[in-house]
Amino acid sequence: MSDRETLKAELKKLSAKALQAKMDLHDLSEELPINWTSIMAVAEKAHGAYAELERKSRDLKALEKT
Repeated sequence: MSDRETLKAELKKLSAKALQAKMDLHDLSEELPINWTSIMAVAEKAHGAYAELERKSRDLKALEKT
């Protein structure tokens, strides 16, 4: 598998992970004030997932330019 194909496969997995983190954050927000103590943990998970997705997207764009 080429680097490009590998990155695309990783992006697909990361996109699903980010979407799940987004849904977890959304679900938490709808349940507030129940579980309010988990706000930071859930938000950090979503932030990390989207940051990783953005990094890999940039990597793919850079690879496609070459």
